[in-house]
Amino acid sequence: MRKEDLGDLAVFLVASEEANFTRAAARLGVSQSAVSHTIRRLEASIGIKLMNRTSRRISLTDAGEKLLSTLRPGMEQIDARIEELRSLGDAPRGLVRLTASKPIAKTLLWPVLSEIARDYPEIEIELNLDSRLNDLTEDRFDAGVRLGEFVARDMISVRISPPVRIAAVASPGYLKDREPPEHPRDLASHICINHRFGPNAAIYEWEFEKDQEELVVRVSGSFVFNDSDMAIRAAKEGHGIAYVTETEVRDELRTGSLVRLLDDWCPPFEGYHLFYSSRRQMSSALRLLIDRLKAQSTVLMRQQSWEMPTNE
Repeated sequence: MRKEDLGDLAVFLVASEEANFTRAAARLGVSQSAVSHTIRRLEASIGIKLMNRTSRRISLTDAGEKLLSTLRPGMEQIDARIEELRSLGDAPRGLVRLTASKPIAKTLLWPVLSEIARDYPEIEIELNLDSRLNDLTEDRFDAGVRLGEFVARDMISVRISPPVRIAAVASPGYLKDREPPEHPRDLASHICINHRFGPNAAIYEWEFEKDQEELVVRVSGSFVFNDSDMAIRAAKEGHGIAYVTETEVRDELRTGSLVRLLDDWCPPFEGYHLFYSSRRQMSSALRLLIDRLKAQSTVLMRQQSWEMPTNE
């Protein structure tokens, strides 16, 4: 490969990600004609068409798709190594903007963020508490934290928690004159506390699984919240059954202020992931955050395996 081809491949990667020569040129700090000329030169060098052009958009040919899938992992590794080299000379610094739900911020993020703030005063952290699935690029976030199943496929994700269990819970007062549900379908005769992740989102339907049987149940009740703390408070005061993560109600279950229901219908599932765009170069501050969250996850996994009963 000629040395100039390396630069042309980098331009091809940016143009592919932006799907538009004008945006690619702005990102690279060159003219639109320079980007177009570089792509034509690369195609001539390889001997095959890589992109289809229209007046507003570009799309990849089959050959272009194959080249992109080959280039992207290598370029990501190069970017990561360069950022590591940069970090050798200077302490991590700069702004990191994050989005996560309140429960995750309290249980997973805050212990690590608090440590980083003490250890690296040059790092500034902005944390947006929101249950919605924000668009990182549109909202200018560096990273977000969500359950693995909700992370888009075009994002890079890193698992930062042990497996998670959901808990259906109610107060002893609520259950005093009611038969507790033995099957998820029994929830139809109970008052339940609903959750909506965003103002325009549909009300979340409760998911259960047992012996390879999966059920999605639509429940009803007096309250709909977008905050699990409010759902837990309402459940403690006898307003119905709440559906939250086990971690959030661990103390209430231990003291007996809440009682767990349908336990055998709530198996563990994949935990939380920090995710970020592959199109943005990772800062040393974000790399530090990821490394510390991974280290914390390893400790939590060991603790959980110690605490969880076995069937042997």
